[in-house]
Amino acid sequence: MLIYGLSTCAACQKAQKALEAKGVNVTFRDVRADPLSEAEIDAMVAEFGDRLVDRTTNDYRALNDWLKNSEVEAQVAAKPKVMARPIIHDQDNWYLGWEDDVQQALLAD
Repeated sequence: MLIYGLSTCAACQKAQKALEAKGVNVTFRDVRADPLSEAEIDAMVAEFGDRLVDRTTNDYRALNDWLKNSEVEAQVAAKPKVMARPIIHDQDNWYLGWEDDVQQALLAD
């Protein structure tokens, strides 16, 4: 299982700890240190659409007007911190966030 996020993100840390405690083999990828490829961004946009960008953050508000009006792909490529997180990729399944529904899907026995 692969978790995309930021090493400083509390939700990413919680997801990783919970999954590892469940015995899941988790690989964590910090998207600032190891930026997403165009193909990876395209796959995430195909799965999540506009939800891929968290528009409630200071990082999003700090984007210039051109980027705010650009496609999601351009926003994430230019400023990975605007990506909603964590994004969890488990074989053919994608999950966004660490809300109750995602936890139940990934941690259920």
